[in-house]
Amino acid sequence: MNPILALELTSSLLIWGIVALFLFIGAIIVLNFGMIWIRAFTSGAKVKFTELIALRLRRVPVGMVVDARITAVKSGLPLTIDDLSTHYLSGGSVEMVVLALIAARKAGIHLEYDRACAIDLATKGTGKTVLEAVKTSVNPKVIDCPNPSSGRLTIDGVAKDGIVVKAKARVTVRTNLDRFVGGATEETIIARVGEGIVTTIGSSDSYKVVLENPDRISKTVLDKALDSNTAFEILSIDIADVDVGENVGAKLQAEQAEANKLIAQAQAEVRRAAAVATEQEMIARVAEMRARVVEAEAQVPLAMAEAFRSGNLGVMDYYKMKNVQADTGMRDSIAGNKPPSGQ
Repeated sequence: MNPILALELTSSLLIWGIVALFLFIGAIIVLNFGMIWIRAFTSGAKVKFTELIALRLRRVPVGMVVDARITAVKSGLPLTIDDLSTHYLSGGSVEMVVLALIAARKAGIHLEYDRACAIDLATKGTGKTVLEAVKTSVNPKVIDCPNPSSGRLTIDGVAKDGIVVKAKARVTVRTNLDRFVGGATEETIIARVGEGIVTTIGSSDSYKVVLENPDRISKTVLDKALDSNTAFEILSIDIADVDVGENVGAKLQAEQAEANKLIAQAQAEVRRAAAVATEQEMIARVAEMRARVVEAEAQVPLAMAEAFRSGNLGVMDYYKMKNVQADTGMRDSIAGNKPPSGQ
């Protein structure tokens, strides 16, 4: 074969091979992204094949991102493929952000895309979504105070007269999108409202004042700006129920009286024990005195014997003394046998 013809044939085959390769690659691209591209083109949200290929290389769901862009463009939101894919790679929900932006736009609420993405990432893992936050901003929600899931049904406060007042409140709030990221949650609202209710009841002179004017609680609580630094704006606080509880003041006084009684009994027991000890001491002293008397009486015969020996006492004197003692004993026995006077 002529070398020139062989070279031309080789060049032609190479060119056709390259063309076939490009046609094959184009066919693969068309098969993978053709319908998506057509759907975006016919919807007015044009995308480039290079953007679609970049999404696939970054492992981003192409159909989901393109559909979200179509929805955004149809609603007048100029979001790009790069904006949506970046938020997806950050771990956010692209569909929820787009729907939230559309809801805010329809309600006349100014919500930027970056803030919507921040709210979406902040609510991740909490069971809430940025769409719910926007809906709550449009349609306020009601929070029960206290939260029934906490196991408590009322908030209890004690008035100055010692009577417990049980109250239940319903707080109407709406989302403050500007403070949603980093703002306190519903639990903080419930805690602050509960504290305000307890403070208002405690400052009342009587439980009757609270029962006569329940709105006094809501007015006092609203004046304290309890929604500061929270993700919500409090619209109203309504007292749903007010009831009277037990008389804590009387109970405390009864307990104090019982404690005072126990203290008095203890002090009386101390005095009784001291009196018993003194009585026993006196009995011991009496016994001691009697022993001394017996000891002194034992010295009498000795003294009389000494008087006989020394001649200071005679036999007649001794007999006279014995006669006197006998007479005295007889008189004592007679006096003891007489019945008492008045019988």
